Amino acid sequence: MSAFEDGSGKINSTLFREIIGSQSGHQRDDVIIGPKFGVDTAVINLGNGNGLATSSDPLSLIPSLGLKESAWLSVHLLVNDLATTGFAPQYAQFTLNLPTDFPLEKFKTYWSHIHHMCEELDIAITGGHTAQVPGQESTTPGGGTMFLQAPLDEIITSDGAEPGDKIIVTKESALVSSSILAKSFPETVKEECGSDIYEQACTNFYRTSSLQDALMATEVLVPNKELKAMHDVTEGGLLGGISELAEASGCGFRVDSDRLPVGEAPRNICELFEIDHRYCVGAGSMIMAVAEGTEEMLVKHLNEKSIPATVVGELTEQGEGTILIEDGREEFFEFDGNDPYWNAFFEAMERGWK
Repeated sequence: MSAFEDGSGKINSTLFREIIGSQSGHQRDDVIIGPKFGVDTAVINLGNGNGLATSSDPLSLIPSLGLKESAWLSVHLLVNDLATTGFAPQYAQFTLNLPTDFPLEKFKTYWSHIHHMCEELDIAITGGHTAQVPGQESTTPGGGTMFLQAPLDEIITSDGAEPGDKIIVTKESALVSSSILAKSFPETVKEECGSDIYEQACTNFYRTSSLQDALMATEVLVPNKELKAMHDVTEGGLLGGISELAEASGCGFRVDSDRLPVGEAPRNICELFEIDHRYCVGAGSMIMAVAEGTEEMLVKHLNEKSIPATVVGELTEQGEGTILIEDGREEFFEFDGNDPYWNAFFEAMERGWK
């Protein structure tokens, strides 16, 4: 399920290619990577060996979550996208179309958090747009774009994986979705899962940056030769993200479902909300495709930096298809674009969960 099919979620790959990929304005020679399904960033050749990488994402403003937490998501989900290049973002622009009942004092607080978070990450805010709009009720009231400049041949994109590359996943699945559900429905989560699970989930919220995961990987692997591709885990979770990376790279894959990491808090909360952690928004986790023979070195290095990492499978030739191994059985896998987190959130609100 996806946008223009059931009215929710991201556009699927078929519609993306038909509508956006085939109509992307003037074709400039300096655009190295333009709009492409499953690719987090665009890359532009600036000349003299330099490249400009950019990425855009919705901004978050979720009243039940809080202003600081919403600002964290707004900043760090953008950062995570650009982190897939192997570099940290340097500049940002934000567009906000806020509800008419959003008071000035709350806006000051929200913006202050965005400012301080960008300041801590050495990101300059260079512009944007701010307004209040009648009828605006969305929890994603705008969008942001981040930019960075780096050596062109060192910028990694999520379409660079090749057959034979190993797939590594950092941290664990459903980090951000389980955290948001816990923070949004604290009484229910505490009552059904216990206070310890609730506290773990709240702590996990601030593990949802994958910037260090990416930067640490470039310390030990050569970009585009050993570290082939990275993709942050957003809508569709780990399996959705792996599917997107493989599709963008023109590959198939074999993934062992039993090796997909999940912590105690995400597992318990996903069970409570009756959703599959493998398909849930998972910001904080990074998917990496690395050359065969380098995977153990990278896992060891990340673990030494207190970043859990797991080898979950490998990329294959596209003609071999996408294979998911469950309970020792291999089955063809096709991601339908559905992320169960969204329905779980709104159904919990309708049930009156608190």
